[in-house]
Amino acid sequence: MPRHGVSPGEGHPRSTWETESDRSRGFRRLRLLWIGLAVALVLPDSLVLWAPVGAHPLPTQSHPARFGRLVPQLRNAFGWWNLTCPVCKGLFTAIDFGLKKEPGVAWVGSMATKLCKLLKIAPPTVCQSAVQLFEDDMVEVWTRSVLSPSEACGLLLGSTCGHWDIFSSWNVSLPAVPKPSPQPPKPPAPGAPVSRILFLTDLHWDHGYLEGTDPDCENPLCCRQDSGLPPASRPGAGYWGEYSKCDLPLRTLESLLSGLGPAGPFDMVYWTGDIPAHNVWHQSRQDQLRALTTITALVKKFLGPVPVYPAVGNHESTPVNGFPPPFIQGNYSSSWLYEAMAKAWESWLPAEALHTLRIGGFYALSPRPGLRLISLNMNFCSRENFWLLINSTDPAGQLQWLVGELQAAEDRGDKVHIIGHIPPGHCLKSWSWNYYRIVARYENTLAGQFFGHTHVDEFEVFYDEETLSRPLSVAFLAPSATTYIGLNPGYRVYQIDGNYPGSSHVVLDHETFILNLTEANEPGATPHWQRLYRARETYGLPSALPAAWHDLVYRMRGDTQLFQTFWFLYHKGHPPSEPCGMPCRLTTLCAQLSARSDSPALCRHLVPDGSLPDVQSLQPRPPFC
Repeated sequence: MPRHGVSPGEGHPRSTWETESDRSRGFRRLRLLWIGLAVALVLPDSLVLWAPVGAHPLPTQSHPARFGRLVPQLRNAFGWWNLTCPVCKGLFTAIDFGLKKEPGVAWVGSMATKLCKLLKIAPPTVCQSAVQLFEDDMVEVWTRSVLSPSEACGLLLGSTCGHWDIFSSWNVSLPAVPKPSPQPPKPPAPGAPVSRILFLTDLHWDHGYLEGTDPDCENPLCCRQDSGLPPASRPGAGYWGEYSKCDLPLRTLESLLSGLGPAGPFDMVYWTGDIPAHNVWHQSRQDQLRALTTITALVKKFLGPVPVYPAVGNHESTPVNGFPPPFIQGNYSSSWLYEAMAKAWESWLPAEALHTLRIGGFYALSPRPGLRLISLNMNFCSRENFWLLINSTDPAGQLQWLVGELQAAEDRGDKVHIIGHIPPGHCLKSWSWNYYRIVARYENTLAGQFFGHTHVDEFEVFYDEETLSRPLSVAFLAPSATTYIGLNPGYRVYQIDGNYPGSSHVVLDHETFILNLTEANEPGATPHWQRLYRARETYGLPSALPAAWHDLVYRMRGDTQLFQTFWFLYHKGHPPSEPCGMPCRLTTLCAQLSARSDSPALCRHLVPDGSLPDVQSLQPRPPFC
């Protein structure tokens, strides 16, 4: 029996879905809701999860958490509480059929724009531009998606009407070769060679940066030509950058690269992506390729013969986060980007690496005897890559390929470094758990993991899967070059066991360098890049091996002064003004232990009773992806 209700303003009861006009209204409302869910999936999190600058950064939340917040808003906004399960499924089937029959992208975009504005997802002009940018890909993904009417109505109406499970569980296959007994690396002999690796990440060049403009505008990215001027009571954007939601002018990146001398010399460079700015609502392929070629040329100019090994960031594409797996062909594919990367980077990469780069944006090579470098395309693990709605099972076969590379390295007796953009603890659950399992299997072979993306200075510890208590690897998450949001510009240098027979190739120490913007933006000042700290010296670490980082987390739990030092360095010497109290501290420390997403057991020992603070009660900062 259909429920009865009262239409607002009518003053008399009616039977829901009884008349043709009611059905038509319900159909239109559900189409609006459906497009609203699409907006939630494809708009970048920096627009959807809005929060004030300076809030504490936390890991990106998953799609279910995002929908948990948006679905009630959509229900209230369109008053469809009386929608029944059969009607929901019937209408979703009709809508899906309509989209596949040339739905009219303009109509989809119009509805998505209205929802974006109604729900205040972003400022109106950003809503308009973002939807225009995303709408073609949005419709293409949804017409190919495995999201069935049953799943959609299960999300909207509850488990009695279906089951929401886009990202199903899956596993890669590991070889039958028994895992060797764990062999922790031996410390290098006194006087053994040490290599220095420059690590660059999240450069985010803003071609539209303009000194003097408003650094606190309403858009997701400020200090730009379209930001306007600030009120007379506030200063405008600084010459070298700004402590706000702003990216960097080209001159600051030139200053960084030209001022590397005191931090060098370098044996190699690892460069883990995110070249363009955060104006993600207004970017074209031409814009992205200009950023790629301009910054690549700048790196070559100042680093000369030093070999550079890049990884693909999530900002390289447009729309942002949009990286279709290789089975997507034609104009929607990423071949336009991968081909441009192969051309720009061909002087750095051998033919075998360029081949897989062109296919899926990942590659492997041997930079020196005894060391294999693997560059992963972490967009295939990303929660924000809306193309994975179609199929999220080991996209591009990348993890299975990784297993093959690691097994071959183990057979040869080589060590392996992995570089990538998005850290594994921020990935979709099945991808993250599979990666964690692979790291545990090849712990003797894997000598280092290096990521970026979060813009802050942190790490992720990996443990044995049996007890989750023995640290066996650590992923280093280096701070960004960009200031976004409210940070000093920075870069990282790793000291690695050097190039000699029998080298472990593990990280021995690392240093972080920054540009103090307060000093640099003073009238008449020149930029001075300075070392902010050395890791082992500052934290009193006996080594840079996984156990030392595990111990540091637990020392910081009880040592407020040590944690405040970490908090200061975490933000590259410019922490937010609000203090980080105990809930914030525990959540931050938990993130350092969480190399596997959606795995609260990794933090069970952080507090005496084994319970962590409610992460959702803390105010998340906009993700930096």
